[in-house]
Amino acid sequence: MLGPMGDTGESSIIPLPDPEPDSEPDPDGHRQQPPGAPQPWEKTDRAQAAEEGATGPEPPAPPLCPHCGLAGDRHVTYYGFYVLLEPGLPVPAHRVPAWHRWYVDSNGTAWNSREDEPEPGAMCRIPHQVACPGLRLEEIGLWRWLDAVRADNERRARRKADESGTAEALPNVG
Repeated sequence: MLGPMGDTGESSIIPLPDPEPDSEPDPDGHRQQPPGAPQPWEKTDRAQAAEEGATGPEPPAPPLCPHCGLAGDRHVTYYGFYVLLEPGLPVPAHRVPAWHRWYVDSNGTAWNSREDEPEPGAMCRIPHQVACPGLRLEEIGLWRWLDAVRADNERRARRKADESGTAEALPNVG
């Protein structure tokens, strides 16, 4: 008999056969990772945290910058690491370099918009390390795209100098 939606009421899922009583159990059926074992994505999360500057101290440690000792607003990221944001300083997002625009969701979780263009009128937060007096500009990497262009230009200039034999003419192109 057909139901109101034209179905027969029978399952369309093909049942798996019951294991035979004298068969060997699946050798991997009982295996689980030991407690505390690294998950496959942790290396990627750690790299993303380092790249985005989400290197703040984890609770219960106080939310202090390891470079200057000043307190920041600590927020967890969606990948489980912590970022110290400059306290009480919302900034127009279009004035902040890409990779340094942080937003905080209503649940307190911070996320980095990476290179995405901000919406007109959007406000964001900046990581403390951008304003940290304990770091040099080279350590901050404000303009990653420009750093990449400079590094590429340095390689090209060195290659050109090596080809023409004028390496001394380029004292410090980086």
